[in-house]
Amino acid sequence: MYTEKMVAEAVKKVLEQLNTDKNNSEIKVGVSQRHVHLSKEDLEILFGKGFELTKAKTLMGREFASEQFVTLVGPSLKSIEKVRVLGPVRKNTQVEISRTDTFVLKVSPPVRPSGEIENSEKLVIVGPKGCVYLKEGVIIANRHIHLTPSFASENGISDNDYVDVLVEGIKPTKFFDVQVRVRDDFNVEMHIDTDDANSAGIKNGDKVTIIKR
Repeated sequence: MYTEKMVAEAVKKVLEQLNTDKNNSEIKVGVSQRHVHLSKEDLEILFGKGFELTKAKTLMGREFASEQFVTLVGPSLKSIEKVRVLGPVRKNTQVEISRTDTFVLKVSPPVRPSGEIENSEKLVIVGPKGCVYLKEGVIIANRHIHLTPSFASENGISDNDYVDVLVEGIKPTKFFDVQVRVRDDFNVEMHIDTDDANSAGIKNGDKVTIIKR
């Protein structure tokens, strides 16, 4: 026979465990603005022979926000100016924009993990010294989470797992199928674009909760 006191104690323990699990799996949000990653070849076409990016701010691991900007031009000649270039240079040039940006540029890029650019969208990149016609490389980045190996291990998560993410606050929601990437030079952070951030009413530094499947 359960007494009222026993039930109350059981409920208390469950709530304490839920709060503990939640705190352990809470991570920070980083809202990603539209940006460009350039190959060395395209960097020199856009900015000049031998040009090197100037670091403005360290982001994560080797990646940094540079002081350089380019203009994106779509097939209808509509453009978006002041798009920041991220460094260091990569093997292939990649442009990451939001769905809202596609309405301006009149392009239809796929939603992809970073680096998966085969058969993606095209456009023109304009720099101070020249232009690059990008035949593929324009994507909408998928929602993803960066984790350190220690955080991933403590929470039973592996590289390339897919998890759901709970967003609490003024516009509560849940993001499904969020890709996890684990690397020792990562910060613990979920990256979403401005469209997702605005729809959920969240900003840089807000906390969300990983929900394992």
